[in-house]
Amino acid sequence: MKRVVITGMGIVSPVGTGIEYAWKNVVAGKSGVRKIDTFDVADLASQIAGVPVRGTEPGQYNPDAVIDAREQRKLDKCIMYGMVAADEAIKDAGLENYTGDKTRIGVSVGSGIGGFDTIYDNCIELHTGGPRRVSPFFIPKGIINMTAGNISIKYGFQGPNISVVTACATGAHSIGEAARMIKYGDADIMICGGAEGVVSRIALAGFCAMRALSTRNDEPERASRPWDKNRDGFIMAEGAGILVLEEYEHAVARGAKIYAEVAGYGMSGDAYHITAPASNGEGGMRAMQAALNDAGLQPADVDYVNAHGTSTGLGDMGELAAVQTLFGDLPVSMSSTKSVTGHLLGAAGAVEAIFCVLAMRDGIVPPTINLEDPEDAVGDFDLVPNVAKQRKVDVALSNSFGFGGTNASLVLKKIK
Repeated sequence: MKRVVITGMGIVSPVGTGIEYAWKNVVAGKSGVRKIDTFDVADLASQIAGVPVRGTEPGQYNPDAVIDAREQRKLDKCIMYGMVAADEAIKDAGLENYTGDKTRIGVSVGSGIGGFDTIYDNCIELHTGGPRRVSPFFIPKGIINMTAGNISIKYGFQGPNISVVTACATGAHSIGEAARMIKYGDADIMICGGAEGVVSRIALAGFCAMRALSTRNDEPERASRPWDKNRDGFIMAEGAGILVLEEYEHAVARGAKIYAEVAGYGMSGDAYHITAPASNGEGGMRAMQAALNDAGLQPADVDYVNAHGTSTGLGDMGELAAVQTLFGDLPVSMSSTKSVTGHLLGAAGAVEAIFCVLAMRDGIVPPTINLEDPEDAVGDFDLVPNVAKQRKVDVALSNSFGFGGTNASLVLKKIK
């Protein structure tokens, strides 16, 4: 099998646009969760979210720098998040002026939900004004695969083009499937990850109806608190994470910067419940074990786990049980960066894979903030509470679990 490495990364997130800006805030434990002020939330139980700050200052989300203003009217914000993150990743990898064979560069970018705002707005137009009020851009603006489609069109990438849709595991599955395409020789380079733009009235209303979201509206920065006894649900967030994966020899031949290797990828299904994991996290554990098997590594080789860690009762404890079973007394550190960013749904796995790579690069494990009163089952397990930890990280494992019982784990390894 061919080796697969990461040669570029880009991010749009509630804690910053651009990997260095986002990473600085994650390490500092600076929350990106805030009160929603872009639409009416007065009648919603949850009134907070993690949304990228738009502007022209460094670290702010500025689609005007990447996408023509006229084109933006044809694109859902989910697509624009993905395109801005992809632009950073492609430039980071030195591919913006690539003159090689573009039929060997593919795109694998998915979304858990996609263009909710676009669908909602056009439904309202149809209901109030009839069919003539529906936008001719409604379909291409709203369907999930158009993030991958628009990235490939903008840069002329003619290789494999797919969109994974596996709820909150989408970003990780997109990376894993892209890595397999390179391993099997279908492409030399894959642009991959996830994008999500669903902080909207309709999406919040849906998750509120499930009682899945935190209602700590008066303390938004303290609302996402994985494994804390006082957690009361997750925080919706949006943005994108994009990685450039490349066949190792191809990357070396063109003198590319190499961040890390995608060493392993594992998947599983809980076959248990549409929204809840089994209490022992058995499905997630099988995904982690499959990823380690794929990498040819043992649990003792892992230094850091970026947990799915959403700040929900069942999810947190199921994952904790699975990790404790798999790693036992091994000195592994695990944290949830969702405590800082909120939950980016289909983009989460890609954003968190980027954080794993940066943890390896800098030798620092990001914190789980707001972990003030841990569940008793945590015991002595290192969840990196509240403050980042200096630690050598040679191997990191990133978990992403989604509704329907779909699980994905990635093993990322430092290149030596």
